Amino acid sequence: MKVTIVAGARPNFMKISPIIKAIQHYNSNGHSKIDYRLVHTGQHYDKKMSADFFEQLGIPEPHANLEAGGGTQAEQTAAIMTRFEKELMENRPGVILVVGDVTSTMACTITAKKLGVDAVHVEAGIRSGDMTMPEEINRIVTDSITDHFFTTSEFANEHLRRAGVSDERIHFVGNTMIDTLQQNLGRLQEPALWKSEGLKEKQYFLLTLHRPANVDDPANLQHLLSTIMNTTGNHPVVFPVHPRTKKILDGIGYRDNRLILADPMGYLEFIFLIRNAMAVITDSGGITEEATVLGIPCMTMRDSTERPETITMGTNELIGTDPAKLIPYLEKVIQGNWKKGGIPPMWDGNTATRIVDKLAALYNA
Repeated sequence: MKVTIVAGARPNFMKISPIIKAIQHYNSNGHSKIDYRLVHTGQHYDKKMSADFFEQLGIPEPHANLEAGGGTQAEQTAAIMTRFEKELMENRPGVILVVGDVTSTMACTITAKKLGVDAVHVEAGIRSGDMTMPEEINRIVTDSITDHFFTTSEFANEHLRRAGVSDERIHFVGNTMIDTLQQNLGRLQEPALWKSEGLKEKQYFLLTLHRPANVDDPANLQHLLSTIMNTTGNHPVVFPVHPRTKKILDGIGYRDNRLILADPMGYLEFIFLIRNAMAVITDSGGITEEATVLGIPCMTMRDSTERPETITMGTNELIGTDPAKLIPYLEKVIQGNWKKGGIPPMWDGNTATRIVDKLAALYNA
């Protein structure tokens, strides 16, 4: 069995790391060998957004880097498809494995299917219902032509069933992000700012923002930051700044003595900050999953989420994009009144093993 594994952007790397380790473990146990080829599309090319993750998570060097980063959505999609087509024609697998919902996920799935190569989608079936998000379009297109679907929750299973996907093609396996989290909890690294800023466990807030609804309007971003700083008492707010957010932040020149601005971090440093935070404020989907498993209060500054299990079962709350709505939730955290939450089914650290076993069964490894 030959499988090409595609990674294009930072969230992908966290999802493929345990899958590669599970393949290596499978091969070492006397099974028929699964030959894998790792292809990095180069969608993210900043070192902190890409290369560091390979190093920290023990991911082997990719067999190919398509270097298709930069440009508009359409330009990037076209570059990925053109270069991935050549890759598949030169190294044709029996199946490709794509993860998540970035542009690479959609582009590589389309390319493979047009060449008659099967595609399996890890983290299939999640939906936000918000068609203004590029990721939502990527999810819908990918799942419309995928052959097998590896899912993280019953919510995802139901989305796929409603779209007409038969149960024998839906494989509820859990969440590979949580595999990576559990595999690395003993390896977390204290970021340099921990000591330089005098941070203390459960005595600071962690903030991440990059969605257009939160950061593209300078006045709105300033209002959101002012609301956060005015409602978090004397606690520091650590803000690793996404490149797209940094441009706008620099433009408005917003500063506060308690607001600690930082560059993007490696995985081990960032998870260290989540684990030790009083609470997380974010507009990222993946962070809500990690906060849920770590039992950290999480506030999502979005009007919709593709991960409702983090709300119904976990420690996350969906706030919306109106900064005023954040105030009572921040007060709840400071008062110690946040809900306890739990861990969704199959988020147990064994998802990648289930995926590899199922792949082997499906494609006769």
